[in-house]
Amino acid sequence: MIRISLGAWNDVREAATRIRYEVFVEEQRVPLAMELDEFDPQCVHALARDGDAAAVGTGRLLPDGHIGRMAVLKAWRGQGVGGEILERLVVAARERGDLEVVLSAQTHALEFYRRHGFVAEGEIYLDAEIPHQMMRRKL
Repeated sequence: MIRISLGAWNDVREAATRIRYEVFVEEQRVPLAMELDEFDPQCVHALARDGDAAAVGTGRLLPDGHIGRMAVLKAWRGQGVGGEILERLVVAARERGDLEVVLSAQTHALEFYRRHGFVAEGEIYLDAEIPHQMMRRKL
């Protein structure tokens, strides 16, 4: 069973950083300097924990309605963890009065986001040498 909690950066920093490092820096070869940024303290962070309370996934919601840093450990992918994180962040945005959420999706994940109501817009572009496309969901 997966539990999703929301918290401030100080509450999730250690677990979220470990997950993001493993997924983005080690697996995808994103430079560490690009992965950690000055926006984390301003965000609402979601953290997924398994039945043993081990952190297995994370994501964040910026003050402007941008969802980002969605990451799930490899052993937990394909089990609905990312979807639960995403939907919890969408609910948080709706509850605070946001009218929409946006995200920059890696192109391999476009279908995942479409299944959750996001619509692609604009051209595909590179971020950290990885193809991305902007997506939007009205709330």
